[in-house]
Amino acid sequence: MNIAVFIKASLNLNLIKVESSGIINTEETPLTISEYDKNALEEGIRIKEKLGGKVAIFSALTYGPITKRQADYERIIREALAMGADEAHIILDEKLINATTFEASLALAHLTKKVGMFDIYITGEASMDTSSYQFPSRLSSLLNIPVVTFVRKTDIQGKDILLYRDLEEEIQIIKAKLPVIISVTGEINQPRLPTLKQILQSKTKPIFKYNLTDIDIPKINLGREIKILPVSRKNIFIEGKNLEEVSEKLIDYLFKEGVVKL
Repeated sequence: MNIAVFIKASLNLNLIKVESSGIINTEETPLTISEYDKNALEEGIRIKEKLGGKVAIFSALTYGPITKRQADYERIIREALAMGADEAHIILDEKLINATTFEASLALAHLTKKVGMFDIYITGEASMDTSSYQFPSRLSSLLNIPVVTFVRKTDIQGKDILLYRDLEEEIQIIKAKLPVIISVTGEINQPRLPTLKQILQSKTKPIFKYNLTDIDIPKINLGREIKILPVSRKNIFIEGKNLEEVSEKLIDYLFKEGVVKL
């Protein structure tokens, strides 16, 4: 069973650096493994432990500059390898710095095609910094492989896989053929903590590095700025002797503001 797991080096939300202009300083904000990606990796490792095979990590650095970030980024990849993955394939290219989800998806789809076919492709349901929830579906479209999102339990049965999908008020059970792409929720498992022995062993596991030319993407158009948008509130307090009076004042105010129209 060959398993591909996608890992994002996300901005650490607990240590966000914000400029006075409201723009997030991505160069100074530390990186960390997105929490849902740890769940994805744990699920891949559990499947490997049960059925054999290998787990390959796929990742692209999207926060730069690379000269400043590479050591920290590779530390994160080694941390993932220590959990039990066998190898890692990563993209390091300045053209991908500040990439959108589409551009990162395109690059990682090309990379997985170059490395080879897998039986299961596992992602977290979303990254912890941008939380766009787009990556699994974009990857599915680019690889032409079915996708099942919000999976909280997997059960492989031969060449089929039962996927228990969390739809908040109900659980949907889907039977899918391999290969398949799945995105997992945080409820699917509890990611393991690597032992000292596993951490030391991770230093000998291979990390294969690529640029966009290596994966047949010579040119990519980028353009993104991350900033905190100001939220202004008028904080109007409406008082009255009773509910009817307050309601009338509220409706009059909403008419004046143009929120309510006849």
